Amino acid sequence: MLIQAQKKAILIAKAAKSKKAEDIVILDLRKISSICDYFVVCDATSSTRIYAISEAIKEALGEEGIKIRHIEGTPESKWVLLDCGDVIVHMFDKETRNFYSLERLWSDAPLVKFEEKRKYVRSKNKLKTKTRTRTKKHS
Repeated sequence: MLIQAQKKAILIAKAAKSKKAEDIVILDLRKISSICDYFVVCDATSSTRIYAISEAIKEALGEEGIKIRHIEGTPESKWVLLDCGDVIVHMFDKETRNFYSLERLWSDAPLVKFEEKRKYVRSKNKLKTKTRTRTKKHS
């Protein structure tokens, strides 16, 4: 069964989050590039975590009958790319992500929201995450 590209990107982001990926961003490239429809970009605190994230994504896609076309890099290289056709996933360690700064390079791409609690905003070509906190009223 084929799923829509945006749903695939969200599925990937949720699978990455399940393995503690950090600063997950989905960029909508449909109107600005023919490379793919979406980038999913995230980072992790270690090569072990990058590996776990990539395996979780592969498993989630496999359950939907989606095959990954190509894989570049290794967790030890600090950058792994999964080519899922209309969605490309970039997993970095923090330092490498900051160096390549894909969000800045693709700053014209709208962000896709995939979870209710976070709001992504751009400020001076930097991506910032604002997390809303919920407070309970005590009676």
